[in-house]
Amino acid sequence: MAIFYILLLFILIAAIIAVETRNLLSAVICVGAIGFSGSLMFLFLRAPDIAMTQIVVEVLGLIILIRATISRDLTFISGDREFFGVVVSVVILFAIFLAGQTVLETLPDFGTPAFVAAAQNADLPAPAAQTYIAQGMQKTGAANLVSAVILDFRAYDTLGEATVLFTSIIGATVILRKKSRRLREETNA
Repeated sequence: MAIFYILLLFILIAAIIAVETRNLLSAVICVGAIGFSGSLMFLFLRAPDIAMTQIVVEVLGLIILIRATISRDLTFISGDREFFGVVVSVVILFAIFLAGQTVLETLPDFGTPAFVAAAQNADLPAPAAQTYIAQGMQKTGAANLVSAVILDFRAYDTLGEATVLFTSIIGATVILRKKSRRLREETNA
């Protein structure tokens, strides 16, 4: 549980930096760090599907935000980097590496089915798939268990993921299009 507090502290620090910095690109990078830390938390909570969705949204969000800030915030790096900034960057990268190693150690070996991993490790809860298969027909009344899982057992999760992905795609389309309608109307007039 200590890793959650460390990640939460990292998220709070990144949020404060994102709000307080005057450099837009630094703020966007801090927002990205917040999102990727959230996805690490989802991995520790054994929710890889939500973690993957979070990473997809973060990548799209970062592309959109960087594209929007590049034209507004022109900062040039000149001279030597400060020693403190380099040390902090190395420490943060090392902490992310250690967190990733910890996650990888808790995951079962690649190719090991979840049923086998739960049977081998008593600390792991029984996979939800066992509940879906054993009680899916009685609890939902659906003959198709895949539809029962998507629309009954995980309906809010599926709705949330679909909403986030569609919103990200629409946002990327709006920001990355070549010309806005207002510019087209002005040029046609």
